[in-house]
Amino acid sequence: MPTIYKYRFGRRTLYWTMVYLVVFVLLGILLFRLYEGGYLSAWFTSFIVALIALMALSIPRRIVVGEETVEICCLLDITEIRRNEIASVRRVETRRMKWVFPIFGVCGFFGYYGHFLDLRKLERIRIYASEWNNFVEITDIYEERLYVSCAQADELIAALTPPGGNRLEASDEA
Repeated sequence: MPTIYKYRFGRRTLYWTMVYLVVFVLLGILLFRLYEGGYLSAWFTSFIVALIALMALSIPRRIVVGEETVEICCLLDITEIRRNEIASVRRVETRRMKWVFPIFGVCGFFGYYGHFLDLRKLERIRIYASEWNNFVEITDIYEERLYVSCAQADELIAALTPPGGNRLEASDEA
């Protein structure tokens, strides 16, 4: 039977979500006032509605750990990792994540998800987090790194650690 780890929105995430929504509404009102229903305000409104819909469909909801796979379930998308392809699982301190910037992702609108750039190692990573703490790094055998966050991070690490322990050496963490 699969184990489910649910995401929990942090206070910071909810704060940034409200900021995004207020800015979008204020810009929409400003454009509507300036152009009184012209093509620019209609274009902006259509663009913002499509952007919010795309972001909302990618919000991470839960992590499902099965016998053979790990699934990160979003509203529309499911990212699947085969358990036999997991090389290492470890907890990551929040301060190490300050060098991570979005390439094609969302920062703060109901979470942090998408493709990001790790400036410390100059590589692309994927993040599926609903709060900016309790990070768990999952590295697969292809050296792709995926970061998730959940309130039960230690339980998730224990469930995902490959048989025989992590395959990466301690020197590889730097």
